[in-house]
Amino acid sequence: MLGEPEYNMNELFAQLGLDSSDEAIDEFVEKNQLTKEEKLIESDIWNDNQRMFLQEEWEKDAAWVEVIDDLNVRLHPQA
Repeated sequence: MLGEPEYNMNELFAQLGLDSSDEAIDEFVEKNQLTKEEKLIESDIWNDNQRMFLQEEWEKDAAWVEVIDDLNVRLHPQA
């Protein structure tokens, strides 16, 4: 029986329609640091479709949730 697929950061960025190379991801994270109070999904770095995808996947606790959580941590290094 197959379980849910395991996704990685490169696949998440591709799913979001962003450059999914390691260099582009590192640059995105560096340029888009969030404040401690700013929620990932409420940030203005996303367009409506990206925000909706992140929100829906997080709420469903779907296969993407670990990668989304990792992105959240990377965007909040001071937290």
